Amino acid sequence: MGYAQLVIGPAGSGKSTYCSSLYQHCEAIGRTIHIVNLDPAAENFDYPVAMDIRELISLDDVMEELGLGPNGGLMYCMEHLEENLDDWLTEELDNYLDDDYLVFDCPGQIELFSHVPVLRNFVEHLQRKNFNVCGVYLLDSQFITDVTKFISGCMASLSAMVQLELPHVNILSKMDLVKNKRDIDDYLNPEPRVLLSELNQTMAPKFEKLNKALAELVDEYSMVSFIPLDLRKESSIQYVLSQIDNCIQYGEDADVKVKDLDPEEDDLSP
Repeated sequence: MGYAQLVIGPAGSGKSTYCSSLYQHCEAIGRTIHIVNLDPAAENFDYPVAMDIRELISLDDVMEELGLGPNGGLMYCMEHLEENLDDWLTEELDNYLDDDYLVFDCPGQIELFSHVPVLRNFVEHLQRKNFNVCGVYLLDSQFITDVTKFISGCMASLSAMVQLELPHVNILSKMDLVKNKRDIDDYLNPEPRVLLSELNQTMAPKFEKLNKALAELVDEYSMVSFIPLDLRKESSIQYVLSQIDNCIQYGEDADVKVKDLDPEEDDLSP
């Protein structure tokens, strides 16, 4: 069984920086991971690229040949990837062993993980290839400055969770840039009554029923929670990685294999 992270989130949320820091962290602790670039518009990388969608199709070529803009061109590239799952992707995946760990660095177009089925079909293909996959949704901590932005971030994350149907870890990125971390702490473990009160204060009275429903959604189902990530701290990276590993059961098979070996059997004389 293989293991995979699907790193998603809005443009500028720090996905590639996360992948780079994760690679450096794993290299430091002697653990092997492989970073895969799924962004046809990407140019520079701070990590070795194990697989690259640009070997299949590049955004520049699509824009030049088809006369599409950046967003339309990127969607064309991702649909082309979807059409080549059984060919290009399968051939690339055959280069990896059963227990390899892949991290897919995805584009930031939000429609890819909100309603367009490209990534969902991509995930289903990985699962057919016997990969355990975890969705890793990054949200810029600078985005969480007030209750309305927090609710917006929660709904975007929830949309991705529903669309992809994966074990999901939500990360607040760029915590090293936050000046007052107490402002963020209020949203890591949100109190629904406080959320509702703040929403009602900032929005018109006609939205009170909607505000109540949103606050209850965040509270009652506990569907959306965020883990802060400070890339300056190795302990923060390790904690995030351990949460993701737990979601995809990474390492559990190794534990089982060890337990299956009975040391007493070697002591038995014929």
